[in-house]
Amino acid sequence: MKAMVLKSFGGPDSFELCDVPRPVPHAGQVLVRVHATSINPLDYQVRRGDYPASVQLPAITGHDISGVVEEIGPGVTTLSPGDEVWYTPQIFDGPGSYAEYHVAAERIVGKKPASLSHLEAASLTLVGGTAWEALIVRAALRVGESILVHGGAGGVGHVAIQLARATGARVFTTVREANVEFARSLGADVIIDYEKEDYVDAVMRETGGRGVDVVFDTIGGNTLSRSPDALAQLGRVVTIVDIAQPQNVIQAWGKNASYHFVFTRQNRGKLDELSALIERGQLQPHVGAVYSLADIPLAHARLESPNHGVRGKIAIAIDPRLIY
Repeated sequence: MKAMVLKSFGGPDSFELCDVPRPVPHAGQVLVRVHATSINPLDYQVRRGDYPASVQLPAITGHDISGVVEEIGPGVTTLSPGDEVWYTPQIFDGPGSYAEYHVAAERIVGKKPASLSHLEAASLTLVGGTAWEALIVRAALRVGESILVHGGAGGVGHVAIQLARATGARVFTTVREANVEFARSLGADVIIDYEKEDYVDAVMRETGGRGVDVVFDTIGGNTLSRSPDALAQLGRVVTIVDIAQPQNVIQAWGKNASYHFVFTRQNRGKLDELSALIERGQLQPHVGAVYSLADIPLAHARLESPNHGVRGKIAIAIDPRLIY
């Protein structure tokens, strides 16, 4: 089978398209023919060597899969050949999704929502699970609360806006001017152009000085230091970003704030919850660009650039018939 193999840590040119043996499913596993995957910040972080102790080279990386079950191993009871499925490979535990076939444990594989294309489904597994973990499990966002989603036009951010709306929360988000209408179409109530206005000032104005109940950080930088200034009393901050620099969070003390650091691990339960939202019309992933398996280096380079111009996710069509 064809696979994009990471030969060394470094830039996008560290990948090489190779022929590798097709994997074989063992007990409790399924072999999936991969139709699509997508690109996440985690993917380029792995590629450039942010987690060297967790990745043994050469490696097949990638963290989203939508495809069709090709073969099942002994003991598999919930899936059959021909089933359309979606899932996130176990992070830092075996080969990833940049390949024509992938073997996974039955327990992490969900049946793909029928209303989603393979490209759409592959764009949602990791970011959807991450948003669910952050907002529902960690922040315990409730009806009538308010949330500030940093980076609402991004992969995780555009899902988080929809998920927060589905819980009945009032949604604030930060985007640049070009993405204001996109954020509005997702259901954001208050849209802040961060290039024109300080988000803390905007939040305090719109809440009458109270602040929001939850801040969801998908950006990093000084967000952890400044988020308490936008929080209500007993507010919660959830971040999915590596802490690359020391953060002063003394302001959080005065707000009785709690912090949650999320590095999500996928499971079928999260996928089933997301499927229910999709079936009710409350969640729709957005694919902003599509590349081929051979062009994964170009997709990495684009997502890693500061102003890449992609709304939602960059999807990868492993099946070339899906490219448009």
